[in-house]
Amino acid sequence: MSARALLKQLQQEYPAFRDCLPLAIGIDKQLLAKMPGLDRKTMRAALGIHTGSMRYLRAMEKAKIRYDLDGTPGAEVTDTHRQHAKEQLQQRFKKEAERKKAEREAAAEEEANRKRQEKLQALANKFSRNG
Repeated sequence: MSARALLKQLQQEYPAFRDCLPLAIGIDKQLLAKMPGLDRKTMRAALGIHTGSMRYLRAMEKAKIRYDLDGTPGAEVTDTHRQHAKEQLQQRFKKEAERKKAEREAAAEEEANRKRQEKLQALANKFSRNG
C-alpha cells in the first residue's frame, strides 16, 4: 500500500484525519495499536504527507488542542508547535512567490527574445528586398 493510499484510508476511518485536526503526539503508536500489520515506513510517509499539508499546517497554526484518532480532545498544542506551523507556512508562501517570480521573469525574457527575433527578421527581410 502506498503512503497516499494509506492516508486516504486513515481519512475515511478516523475523524482526526478526515477533519484535519491537530494530531495527538504519539498518534503513530495509536495507529500501530489499531492496525497491527501496518508498515512503519509507509505510516511515517503518510503522516508526513498529512502533517505537511497546507490544510493541516493552517489548522495547527491556530490550534489549541490535539486530538486522538477518534477525535477525542487531548493535550494542548504548545506555542512552539503553533510557531513551527506558522514558519512552515511562511516558507511555503515565500517559495511559491519566488517560483512565480521566476516564472514571470522567464516569460518576460522569452517575450523579449521573441520580439528581438521579429525585429531581426524584419530587418533581414527589408535588406534582402533592397539588395
